[in-house]
Amino acid sequence: MQNPYLELKDLTIRFGHGASGVVAVQQAEFAIEEGESYGLIGESGCGKSTILRAIAGLNPHYEGRILLDGTELPKQRGKALFRKMQMVFQDPYASLHPRKMVQNVLIEPLQIMGMDRKQERIDAILSDVGLDAGFRYRFPHELSGGQRQRIAIARTLIVEPRLLLLDEPTSALDVSVQAEILNLLNRLRRDRGLTYLMVSHDIAVIAHMCDRIAIMKDGRMLEKLTSQQVRSGAVTEDYTREFLAASAPAVAREAAQAG
Repeated sequence: MQNPYLELKDLTIRFGHGASGVVAVQQAEFAIEEGESYGLIGESGCGKSTILRAIAGLNPHYEGRILLDGTELPKQRGKALFRKMQMVFQDPYASLHPRKMVQNVLIEPLQIMGMDRKQERIDAILSDVGLDAGFRYRFPHELSGGQRQRIAIARTLIVEPRLLLLDEPTSALDVSVQAEILNLLNRLRRDRGLTYLMVSHDIAVIAHMCDRIAIMKDGRMLEKLTSQQVRSGAVTEDYTREFLAASAPAVAREAAQAG
């Protein structure tokens, strides 16, 4: 039997110690198959981005196990693991160095990973995210929000990872641009055979992007659903029902667009 590509087992994350300590994530468990898109959704502070940061190696202070392709990840990650997984952050302007030209933003991960054909790879990845080669010579302040996020996505993909961790990748963008970026991400997953773990507070975005979904509340995974169950409201937990009811207009729009 093939292992899930990404698996969490009994993941618990605490901040602080003693009476002042906070349990941000409590015994989170899920498994994602290769090529699947899995979503974590919940209100701000529920622990979903904290899980993403632990998987990415940005927070090694966790209990439990994180497995990639059947192998448990060490707390300290090396370059080989970062070739396999990359993270797209919420705010594309904050994640791009304001004084670095796009060409330098894209060449840096290639240099770190010791990859060849750097100029060829830069042209190819710009084309893949819908930008022409002229964007090489622009700075972040010369780009729109959507263009900045395309560059941020290009930076992650240029080292050819198999797993993308998506931390609310459209929430800092105008509504008119969000759909373009989501459609781009869907196309890239299909064309490259990528696996996604996506975090969002927007149920319509998650239902559009993800095959399966976990609803989080107060650091716990409350309920696990398919995107179809989300659209139809076939849930068991009262909190999930209330969450979906508050998001009903957006989910209805997403379902209509998907149809």
